[in-house]
Amino acid sequence: MRKFLFLVGLVAVLSVCAQDSKSTAAANVTVIETPLHFPRMERERQIRVYLPPNYSSTKKDYEVLYMHDGQNLFDDATSFAGEWGVDEVLNDLYKSHGLELIVVGVDNGAEHRTQEMAGWDHEKYGKAEGNEYMNFIVRVVKPYIDKKYRTLPSWEHTGIMGGSMGGLISHYAMFQYAGYFSKAGIFSPSYWYSEGAFEQVKGFKLSSDVKFFFYMGGKEGPMMMDSYNRMLALFKEQGYADQMTSKINPKGEHNERFWRAELKEALLWLYDK
Repeated sequence: MRKFLFLVGLVAVLSVCAQDSKSTAAANVTVIETPLHFPRMERERQIRVYLPPNYSSTKKDYEVLYMHDGQNLFDDATSFAGEWGVDEVLNDLYKSHGLELIVVGVDNGAEHRTQEMAGWDHEKYGKAEGNEYMNFIVRVVKPYIDKKYRTLPSWEHTGIMGGSMGGLISHYAMFQYAGYFSKAGIFSPSYWYSEGAFEQVKGFKLSSDVKFFFYMGGKEGPMMMDSYNRMLALFKEQGYADQMTSKINPKGEHNERFWRAELKEALLWLYDK
């Protein structure tokens, strides 16, 4: 738990620091020139977009995956502790499995990150802003993306994914914004943060078409692991066993390097490849 809290603070501090590293983002990753306005919180947010390698040579529409912590998805130069390598992984999957997917990375809010990715208030970390953050994604970011790019906009073709608090808010979004997302990649979720996540699962029945990929590292600490296992058991009790898959890497730690190692498997399972 101490390691997790240290990383939360590190994200907040280093996400706002300019980096001198050379960009490692693939050519098919674009940073939207003008940050989008986050109306309910009066903030601005940078958006990063990965397009499939064949986007410019076809007229087809594409499924969309929304991911949190956009700074850490595509580029070592903007990440705080290494990137997920989403662009490299998807470019490889395009070649090997024909997976064609638009990924929208929403930058985190630095010092606001924990609150923005929490769906429930916390005695120590303060008032939750997760509902406002998700409202921004579905009311501002998604319409912008659907207008600017050739997307398949319906919920059946829209997914959400994140790690740590990003995993927690992805869980929250699947229930609170059930009409928008049909699949979720939930990596190292911070289920210890609130009992609200468990009550949410008990109180709302999702469509039989939704899919969940869960991942946890064995070296992330007892509180992370215990709450993860408890949530998996609850999902199965609620009848989602056939709509979910889960993985534990005994050597896995709480960082992007280990999430990147599981990303290929998650994408192939969520998108039936």
